[in-house]
Amino acid sequence: MAALLCSLQDHRDDVNCLALSDRFLASCSGDKTVRVYSCEDFRELRFSPLRAHAYGVHCCCFSSCGRYLASCSTDARTILWSTGTGAAVAALEHPARAPVRVCAFSPDARSLLSGACDGTVAVWDVTSKTLCAKVSEGSVLACSCSPCGQMFVTGSSQGELHLWTLRMKTLHTQREAHDLGVNCCHFCPQMSIDGQAVKFRLASGGQDNRLRIWIISQHMSLLYTLSAQSAPVLCCAFSFDGQLLGELLHTLTQHDRYVTACASSPCMLMFASGSMDKTVNIWRIGDGNSLGYSRTLVSEWSEEDVSEWLCDEGLEALVDAFRAHNIDGAELISLNTETLTTELNIGEETHNPVSDNVLHALLVLES
Repeated sequence: MAALLCSLQDHRDDVNCLALSDRFLASCSGDKTVRVYSCEDFRELRFSPLRAHAYGVHCCCFSSCGRYLASCSTDARTILWSTGTGAAVAALEHPARAPVRVCAFSPDARSLLSGACDGTVAVWDVTSKTLCAKVSEGSVLACSCSPCGQMFVTGSSQGELHLWTLRMKTLHTQREAHDLGVNCCHFCPQMSIDGQAVKFRLASGGQDNRLRIWIISQHMSLLYTLSAQSAPVLCCAFSFDGQLLGELLHTLTQHDRYVTACASSPCMLMFASGSMDKTVNIWRIGDGNSLGYSRTLVSEWSEEDVSEWLCDEGLEALVDAFRAHNIDGAELISLNTETLTTELNIGEETHNPVSDNVLHALLVLES
């Protein structure tokens, strides 16, 4: 089921977090560094390691556009790095200089979330590098943005999950989501459409040794609980197609100490795991096949590529309409609210969630 491709042993302290893009693997550690590798041969890039944090680095993540890598640290800063040069583009100091535990980009890469030990969650504008909004809750240990980019979830040391809009309006609070605290959460990349409702899946892990899957719309409901773990769940991640994170398929035991981090590739069946043993392991799942359209320019997509992309985005209900109008890649990137409504009859009502989510998916695609 899973084959070990290689093992990286460059960090001098615990590996705290991993991030995978279609081109790079990033790892961060208590040794104050962020290391960046090529996904082609897993060789470290010439500008790696990245050294700007004064204390251990807790989290790292890539923007969907591929231009930025973000990292956050006990030094109260979230740093934006250029993936092209390794240069620090901006250092965003958290309000009240609280140690920052987690960070996450919105799907359109326009906003960046950061959560700190003092309970504050900050939303930053990536373009202007300025603070947009902040709110306080329990010590923030986890955060994840929804695929539509309109909502995000935070998890706290108090065991609660909070659902927010990007304007920091509370949509739902799930109390006692995990006993003893929430350690991690991750939105499934795909969404589903039920009539006029758009629904998402969220995975969360906690100190209670449980991994829970939630259904999220404007509120949150528990779908099921997974109890195969015998220790606190420190990290969780869906596969790029949303199919892996559920039924137990295989248990990997190559790490010598606690596994603290995991990340899935956004375009192929590959993932990475990091541990307190200071190593990063890269795994191939099955044959590791990638998305057929993922390495092709959108403007060159065929009608079949567009249909495959709609299904991967959870918009399979729209496949027939797109096929009927012979929408290929070139026409896909020219769509707007007017063409969706008048030509494809999608989203005839104002702010129809189906139409909105097609446009959000396109926005992420074009970035």
